[in-house]
Amino acid sequence: MLSLMLNTGIRLSEATALQWRDLDLNSGKLLVRQGKGAKDRTLWVGESDLEMLGRWRNRQAQTVAGSPRHVFTTLDGNPVSGRYVQQMVKRYAAKAGIEKNLHPHMLRHTFATDLYRETGNIRLVQKALGHSDLSTTMLYTHVYDREVRNAMRALRPRSTDSGIGLATQ
Repeated sequence: MLSLMLNTGIRLSEATALQWRDLDLNSGKLLVRQGKGAKDRTLWVGESDLEMLGRWRNRQAQTVAGSPRHVFTTLDGNPVSGRYVQQMVKRYAAKAGIEKNLHPHMLRHTFATDLYRETGNIRLVQKALGHSDLSTTMLYTHVYDREVRNAMRALRPRSTDSGIGLATQ
């Protein structure tokens, strides 16, 4: 679940509501139904996540009561709760020795930052996240902007004895 959230940018509520009918394990097409703002959007799942989801579906069929509609369920077939996933993130962070207060939305933030870093296309990130307003998407780019700033500052470090300067009036 966490890998899927990290690699597609889906929200916690979208992950817990995800149903098998909305995921094509052959093509990787993932339909997010009624995301925030009651909007649908289509995303694509990578090979490694598709393989994990296929294994999970087989395991789920053997261990979960009934025929679960939801992708991520408890043993009795009910969808996992958002609170459970929040606690799971904290458990894994503690196990990894991470002291920072992590939460599931950070996976979405990381996805957006990585996608922007890889493509440089803020409109693509906007579409993947399902944002109507570009200014909302821009909030996810601050880490990348800081990297650009640092790289540009390192490119031409300030030097008082270089003899290069701007003319002033």
